[in-house]
Amino acid sequence: MNHPFGKLSPETVMAAVESVGVWPERQPFALNSYENRVLLFRDEEGKGWVIKFYRPQRWSDDAIQEELDFLLELDGAGVPVGAPWQDADGVTLHRFNEFRFALFAQKIGQAPELEDPSHLFALGSLLGKLHAVSRQGKFHHRPAMNLDTMVIEAQQCVLASDWLNKHQSRAYERVSTQLHVQLRKHEWPVTSLIRAHGDCHLGNILGRDEDFTLVDFDDCMMAPAIQDVWMLLPVESPENWRAQLSEVVEGYEENAEFPHEQLGLIEPLRGLRLLRHSAWLVSRWSDPAFPAAFPWLADSGYWDQHIRQLEQQRLVLDKHQPWLA
Repeated sequence: MNHPFGKLSPETVMAAVESVGVWPERQPFALNSYENRVLLFRDEEGKGWVIKFYRPQRWSDDAIQEELDFLLELDGAGVPVGAPWQDADGVTLHRFNEFRFALFAQKIGQAPELEDPSHLFALGSLLGKLHAVSRQGKFHHRPAMNLDTMVIEAQQCVLASDWLNKHQSRAYERVSTQLHVQLRKHEWPVTSLIRAHGDCHLGNILGRDEDFTLVDFDDCMMAPAIQDVWMLLPVESPENWRAQLSEVVEGYEENAEFPHEQLGLIEPLRGLRLLRHSAWLVSRWSDPAFPAAFPWLADSGYWDQHIRQLEQQRLVLDKHQPWLA
């Protein structure tokens, strides 16, 4: 099946880079990226660059530009992020043929270790800096987190596919609807959404020692501040989060007031992500990168497991108490 990224040959990538006056030493090397195409290269002077080609027809030009402008705002305020390169005219969003792309200086480092209290403190400090700037403005072209819309879109995407057999479809529809009911019981702070990274998992944080940089703002949106915190607390049992969270909060409050009132949203946000992740894989299956990277999606056993995960999360929410609110 033809896909827009199928036209993104190595020769096209090289020509796109050279079209903005940057000269690669050799062909760029593809990095692990599925939503977009992200490649690493060095220029003639040995400087490392990352080039990001945006998925066609996903975001409007205004939405992409808003992401890039937000990164420049954060960088100007001293928040360590992967800021986009600007040409002599200050342009950050570039075009070559049908592709839109941006360039970034390479960031070197490793993901933080969540078992290290000093790393947790540093991550909290980073997020506090981010949100202190985030609260000073709003997105106008990026999405805002909307519970009902996101759940319904995920359900429709999965149920309209042919991945599930009849039994699985009935089970999925039942448990996802029940989970939706549970999610709606929690107070979603629609009046206090801020500009958030949106996908703040360990793969998007790079650094050394206690100096970290937040990268890949492709999913930035208006969302509760806790959206950028909860994925740093991967342990399923809330009782095991207390020590980790206390370090994050302490670092965060060096730069901003921590949103304690949103802690009750951690488990609901986990449930929302479970629903959306599988729907995202289904929606992108025509992209050849996805069958290669996620072959288990075609296995009936995956959907049995996914349904069980949704049921477990529904039970968690059924007896969930905002234990730290």
